[in-house]
Amino acid sequence: MLLLQLACWSSRQLGFYQLKREMSSVTLGKSRPLARPLLLRLAWELVLGWAGGDERIVRLLNTTDLYLLPSLNPDGFERAQEGDCGGGGAEGGRENSRGRDLNRSFPDQFGDAEPNLEPVPEVKALIDWMRRNRFLLSGNLHGGSVVASYPYDDSPTHRLTGVYSKSADDEVFKYLAKAYASHHPIMRTGKPNCPGEEGETFPDGITNGAQWYDVEGGMQDYNYVWANCFEITLELSCCKYPPTSELPKEWENNRESLLAFIEKVHIGVKGFVRDAVTGAGLDNATIAVAGIAHNITAGRFGDYHRLLVPGTYNVTACLFHSYTPVTKENIEVKEGDATEVNFSLQPTVMPPAPNVTQLTAAPAPVTAITPTPVQAETPKPTPVHEPIQPVDFRHHHFSDMEIFLRRYANEYPSITRLYSVGKSVELRELYVMEISDNPGVHEAGEPEFKYIGNMHGNEVVGRELLLNLIEYLCKNFGTDPEVTDLVQSTRIHIMPSMNPDGYEKSQEGDKGGTVGRNNSNNYDLNRNFPDQFVHVTDPPQPETRAVMAWLQSYPFVLSANLHGGSLVVNYPFDDDEQGIAIYSKSPDDAVFQKLALAYSKENAKMYQGSPCKDMYPTEYFPHGITNGAQWYNVPGGMQDWNYLHTNCFEVTIELGCVKYPKAEELPKYWAQNRRSLLQFIKQVHQGVWGFVLDAVDKRGILNATISVADINHPVTTFKDGDFWRLLVPGTYKITASARGYDPLSKMVEVDSKGGVQVNFTLSRTDSKVEEGKVLVLNTPDTSNPNEKEFETLIKDLSAENGLERLLLTSSRDVTPYRYRPYKDLSEFLRGLYLNYPHITNLTSLGQSVEFRQIWSLEISNKPNESEPEEPKIRFVAGIHGNAPVGTELLLTLAEFLCMNYKKNDAITKLIDRTRIVIVPSLNPDGREIAQERGCTSKIGQTNAHGRDLDTDFTTAREPETKAIVENLILKHDFSLSVALDGGSLLVTYPYDKPTQSVENKETLKHLASVYANNHPVMHLGQPGCPNKSDETIPGGVIRGSEWHSHLGSMKDFSVTFGQCPEITVYTGCCYFPSAGQLPGLWADHRKSLLSMLVEVHKGVHGIVQDKSGRAISKAAIVLNEGLRVYTKEGGYFHVLLAPGFHSIDATASGYQQKHVKVFVRDDAPSSVFIVFDTENRIFGLPRELVITVAGASMSALVLTACIIWCVCSIKSNRHKDGFHRLRQHHDDYEDEIRMMSTGSKKSLLSHEFQDETDTEEETLYSSKH
Repeated sequence: MLLLQLACWSSRQLGFYQLKREMSSVTLGKSRPLARPLLLRLAWELVLGWAGGDERIVRLLNTTDLYLLPSLNPDGFERAQEGDCGGGGAEGGRENSRGRDLNRSFPDQFGDAEPNLEPVPEVKALIDWMRRNRFLLSGNLHGGSVVASYPYDDSPTHRLTGVYSKSADDEVFKYLAKAYASHHPIMRTGKPNCPGEEGETFPDGITNGAQWYDVEGGMQDYNYVWANCFEITLELSCCKYPPTSELPKEWENNRESLLAFIEKVHIGVKGFVRDAVTGAGLDNATIAVAGIAHNITAGRFGDYHRLLVPGTYNVTACLFHSYTPVTKENIEVKEGDATEVNFSLQPTVMPPAPNVTQLTAAPAPVTAITPTPVQAETPKPTPVHEPIQPVDFRHHHFSDMEIFLRRYANEYPSITRLYSVGKSVELRELYVMEISDNPGVHEAGEPEFKYIGNMHGNEVVGRELLLNLIEYLCKNFGTDPEVTDLVQSTRIHIMPSMNPDGYEKSQEGDKGGTVGRNNSNNYDLNRNFPDQFVHVTDPPQPETRAVMAWLQSYPFVLSANLHGGSLVVNYPFDDDEQGIAIYSKSPDDAVFQKLALAYSKENAKMYQGSPCKDMYPTEYFPHGITNGAQWYNVPGGMQDWNYLHTNCFEVTIELGCVKYPKAEELPKYWAQNRRSLLQFIKQVHQGVWGFVLDAVDKRGILNATISVADINHPVTTFKDGDFWRLLVPGTYKITASARGYDPLSKMVEVDSKGGVQVNFTLSRTDSKVEEGKVLVLNTPDTSNPNEKEFETLIKDLSAENGLERLLLTSSRDVTPYRYRPYKDLSEFLRGLYLNYPHITNLTSLGQSVEFRQIWSLEISNKPNESEPEEPKIRFVAGIHGNAPVGTELLLTLAEFLCMNYKKNDAITKLIDRTRIVIVPSLNPDGREIAQERGCTSKIGQTNAHGRDLDTDFTTAREPETKAIVENLILKHDFSLSVALDGGSLLVTYPYDKPTQSVENKETLKHLASVYANNHPVMHLGQPGCPNKSDETIPGGVIRGSEWHSHLGSMKDFSVTFGQCPEITVYTGCCYFPSAGQLPGLWADHRKSLLSMLVEVHKGVHGIVQDKSGRAISKAAIVLNEGLRVYTKEGGYFHVLLAPGFHSIDATASGYQQKHVKVFVRDDAPSSVFIVFDTENRIFGLPRELVITVAGASMSALVLTACIIWCVCSIKSNRHKDGFHRLRQHHDDYEDEIRMMSTGSKKSLLSHEFQDETDTEEETLYSSKH
């Protein structure tokens, strides 16, 4: 039976209409008054249509059981008032008679406890009704907007808005929501235009519930999670209780949507599950669809119906403890009626066949002919589901492994993602297969786990076991409960081979050799990581650097490194200060022992502890585990680096005595380790986990510290404030702390049943503000929907993998393949302008010593127009002509941005909201004489005068520095500057001057760290340059004067005189590497370069006005009592600041000083709006006193002037005759002076006051036509 529920929301009876013919049924209902008349009208239309023979309605009612529940909350309806569009609270009728919101009262999958249903008899009655009826599809009718909302309605974080909480059937729900919205004339536009929410938009008229706003305890999620029923919520009108006169229009708006939605109850697959022997229907048989982690059950006659969107599926039917599962593959689901698929399941225990002797020899006693063993021993039922085992047992060389991984990524796209973390020495990809129910996304609260194999190329068992594990997880997801639960609750990353080069050199049958152990540079990768006790002198290898970058990019909690050569689990520490074989205990020794035992206990041979008697007869490991250093010392090991430098606990697992066994032995290894591999993954859920949230905005706090009393090993939170801390059972004092917040401690009891959730809500340390001061928290202007949308974009791009997703979704990438000398560079820039004239403007800032143009390319949606409210960023390269990598990176960046404008939504929005200025070559003369492959050559470093331009900015004597100083830096309108140079792999921040104190150090260092952290290896702090192989730069970031101090640098001048923070990026050890290295350099730097375009939008954006609303330009903005910037035209200012609290003092002539405090987030801009009051003091005195004194003084002055005038008038009569006599002589003198001065005046006009035109900045191209 099919049933579609469409419901509206009291000791009053909850009545429903049932319209049915014979087969299927449907239900509709809700709490908003509009839904009641719509459902009553729908019932009327259906009855009339049936009676009148309407073909569509007759067909619908012949095949569907339709239930209409006009009101789930009749008590609330009685209190509601017609025309009340807001309708909130108990008085407005929203809640029931006991003041409870029914749509917040259902059991919730992310809730802390089972809700009390006593105050909500309506909910209790509805739950009982749903349990009695097997509803398939449901619509929950609401009001207050115009949109179709689908599960989930809340998320584990319960963030108020903005979290897309994806169900396993996300595609089905979007399909159903669109089925309704696409037929609704207003809903389908996605713009409800509800009063007060005019800017709210919903693409296609649909939205994920939690992304809109979090609703814990909602009905639609309960239907899906617990009742086999797919329900969506339909918001039908901006007004919750519209006037009666509006009802005909509302009916016309919704009529076709209602019917079309009901018809969707017939999509998907349907059929019967029967006993293969008796033919009886199997009640409660489970129907599972591969790749969709949501099963349904069959009805009492074995009938089932599973909603699916068009596509091809593998569907399995099973019944636990009784029948062998059956899978039907490649079932095609088409648009329209469901595909019929029937299942016949074979019983796992067959009933005994009748005994022939008993039937033909009646006189014989029954006991004499009944097989005694069968009667005496009850057969033990086989398990419900036997998981599908791997069949691909062979050694996979790299090409074979690559095809294997691509195949499973292609066949199981809903649970897999294949990616590479880097390349080996011989440029083989270091592949990782992610297996998760939401691949590519870190789900808040879900732990991340990894396996790494084949670190030593000739130790191959781990490589093959991990490929077997990938096959096992993919094939059993959705049908095997254990695998399904693991994949749904854990984000699993599997790297089958960390040393693919070494593997290719290894030989099958190698028992204990070393051929292929090391990488292609002949370094042991498990001695190549930074060590706590020993200085590792070997240069970091590409594989090591790639893996370190990978581990610092994901919030891994638990890991295992699979080796060969023995049979034991080895845990930290791997070495000690003395360098001898002695127990080296980590702070989490008890946790590591428990983790190691979790693996060894499931491997019987390992657990015995005497693995390789023929090779090492005296070696013994109690219970198959050992402390690494106690076994033997391993400096530079990967497992210790994991524990000390990330949140991840890692052990090393030796899988067998033979390093490269014959292929025919591989099934034996899988059988021995399968349970261990699965059991070890489960350990990621032990201990405590939870969220650290801000008390004000309830957002997660990134990099908060979680510390456990008496265990000296803190962990940190990830992007959403989520954390995981592995612990053995016991009672612990756990403290959460973060910069700018008061720490909070809790006592927590940890048991062995699983992880304990512990959440912390921290209050800001500076939450109390002194009198007269204003605290401004992160308050971006989101009244404008475009502003809100852009803020969301910045958050998305700041999130984990945000920039990776941007790069993956870009229409196409560009790759540099050669160096461009000056002529080619000029033609390339002209080509960009000519092809993209609407977003580019090409100008010359000036000329070099040898008269080459110093080009500046602006990229913006309004090039060459002033937009003071937009942040402006500049990229400068080629200050040293012998380091042209930065030049090529900037040219590639420019082409990448232009090509993706209007093709990629994120890049388009960044260009629309940012003014990007690119100066690719500041020293074109030096570049012309520099030589490719000159890694250490200084030829071309200086300009044609032999001057190092990065020492000339204080005096600006050289034409190149003068051009950029006058035409860029001193414009004072840049928010950020990034300079690219060469000769190492790091980022420096001001100052280069050795004795200069750093005023805004935290912000400058933060900006440099953002660049370094987005580079795959820069942030590791080991440039590895040949001339300084032992150089260590923590985090890849250092103050300029601490690295190479000098005077007159561009970044010092930019900060001091240009009021713009500048960082210098050193792109690589080689000044002028071969052109063949350019693609790799672009791949390494493109994410970092794009991160600067994101970062420039953060910090503090502000507007300064007076009380009349007049913008105040040139107001001084003093930050943290040091750094000073000035407002631009329109009163705008923008300054980048490190995350945390900052003080702002704003001053302007004639106004009172204003002081505010602002909290800057790491993932969003902060906004301040400063309104000046008129200054009440003049010259330090009260305004009223100064005005009174000035008025009195003016009166006295006027009186004195009158007296003097009277006296002078009397005297003037006496001298009148004398003046008359002198007049004629005076006129003659004046004529003479006039004749003499004519030539002088002309001279002054033609020379001294002539208007000169500045020709230094030559605009060659303009985007204006």
